[in-house]
Amino acid sequence: MGTMIIIDAHSHLWLKQDTTVDGQRIYQTDRGRSMFFGEERQMLPPFMIDGRNSAEVFLANMDYAQVSGAVVVQEIIDGQQNDYLKQVAGKYPERFMVCGMPAINTQEPDALFAQNMLSGIKALKDEGFGMIAIPGHRVHTPLTDMMESFKFMESNGMLLSMCLDDNEIQIGQMREVIQECPNLKVAIGHFGMVTGQHFMKQIMLASAGRNVRVESGGITWLFNSEFYPFKGAVKAIRQAADAVGMDKLMWGSDYPRTICAITYRMSYDFILKSSELTDYEKEQFLGLNAVSFYGFDVDRFPELPYIKNMSE
Repeated sequence: MGTMIIIDAHSHLWLKQDTTVDGQRIYQTDRGRSMFFGEERQMLPPFMIDGRNSAEVFLANMDYAQVSGAVVVQEIIDGQQNDYLKQVAGKYPERFMVCGMPAINTQEPDALFAQNMLSGIKALKDEGFGMIAIPGHRVHTPLTDMMESFKFMESNGMLLSMCLDDNEIQIGQMREVIQECPNLKVAIGHFGMVTGQHFMKQIMLASAGRNVRVESGGITWLFNSEFYPFKGAVKAIRQAADAVGMDKLMWGSDYPRTICAITYRMSYDFILKSSELTDYEKEQFLGLNAVSFYGFDVDRFPELPYIKNMSE
């Protein structure tokens, strides 16, 4: 791998998972498990027995896998983590860029939801957040109703991390947002819900505006039934690159949930080992595009030598 820069454009951190979504409580139990919409699920690897998905554990994984930096997004199923992520950004500014997330109540009427979204984003800007994560796939209010929020972000040079539902209507709404806010930086997550019916329609959003990118957070989850080396995922990356250009695409892991099934290094080395992409395309996808889009300072990255496993 040499000196390749690797950036994770989609990860999560939290100290405690305890929230309510659509009237149902989501909370951690033990051995990395959580109650998730009425079903106990393995939310974290089972060795994370205290339920803490901390920056320090993530850094250990990043150092081992030679990942220089990471973008930490947020999801409402984990609860609002703004206070903790501010601490993380302050403690490890050379490794992490973090997204704030406004309080989201999916059961609010559309007008109230949009109003609270705007006030929440303004408050987060005042707290120093330059990036905002909105899990659009869990939001019922039309994205176009939130246009004032997106225009506020655009005028203040903020970046939007947005996951979308596999829903043609919501994809169309996102296209309208992009056209109305051409200077707003937008990162579309989950690689456009790559195994869904409208995958390429989400990918094509990257051609709707010069400041739009697509990141692959969750791609190994979406291809979990296929499993490593995720040949279908590589083919989807190739298809997307042929449609919009590799310079519009970025790697993301969706850490930590995805490493219940695979190791952190496995979440990207299937790309390194593929013959479907050129060496330069791999460099673009795994790191160079994220460096330029998010503005990471590569001079501050630490040296991350390869450490052999005991099994080698």
